Amino acid sequence: MIIELEDFKKVDLRVGMVKNCEKIPNSRRLYKLMVDLGERSLRQIITGIAPFYEQNALIGQKIIVLTNLKPKKFMGYESQGMLLAVDVNGEPFLLKVDERGKNIPPGSQVK
Repeated sequence: MIIELEDFKKVDLRVGMVKNCEKIPNSRRLYKLMVDLGERSLRQIITGIAPFYEQNALIGQKIIVLTNLKPKKFMGYESQGMLLAVDVNGEPFLLKVDERGKNIPPGSQVK
């Protein structure tokens, strides 16, 4: 599907730093991430990457977040954004800021 530039401009992608990661009780797949997006408070993002990433390995990572997605509940927890990942044969690989961008502040807009 081809979209117009104006459609793409509606998407708000930002750099977020994972500050905390907790396993959602009674779920094999879900983590609750608390992410710094340069806002007053941290954003809660629910993601199904638990089988592929260790909790502690995610803390401190700078990830790419879709910030203007309508909130949605998963197992009673509201997700206030979506992290971006590549899916290869059902396995997610997070899109992250590389080492060269270690000083990029949370909340920086991806263009």
